[in-house]
Amino acid sequence: MSTVAKIMNKKPRSVGPKTSIASAAKTMRAARVGSLFVKKGRQLVGVVTDTDIVRRAVASGKPLGKLTVEKIMTTPICTIEGSQPVDDAQDMMADLGVRHLGVTSNGEISGVVSVRDLLLHYKRYAQSKISTDVSYSEPKISQD
Repeated sequence: MSTVAKIMNKKPRSVGPKTSIASAAKTMRAARVGSLFVKKGRQLVGVVTDTDIVRRAVASGKPLGKLTVEKIMTTPICTIEGSQPVDDAQDMMADLGVRHLGVTSNGEISGVVSVRDLLLHYKRYAQSKISTDVSYSEPKISQD
């Protein structure tokens, strides 16, 4: 059984609450991620996602260079313990309607897991299952 800690991003990106939406979007693009934690000093205060940017910022029609992350971030952050099975993360995301979860270890955020991480995990699992099934198949020889 794979755990969330095994598939999570161990180095989640973060921005400050006063970061402009435009700057946050550029950070996401450069890092090729769909979410950023929002930190005020060392304290984690929220999360902003690409979906938040589209639905709450772009759709508002306000200038993205002036609108800040703290105005659209999600708080509190939905979290899951890193020792939980990957399937639990999938269920939690579906139940809560989110695509990113903070991953905790001993009560502290240690990473982030996304829908993309789940898809890659299940893809690798399916490929290994197919590979295993194919390698253990015995040839069928006709007895004509």
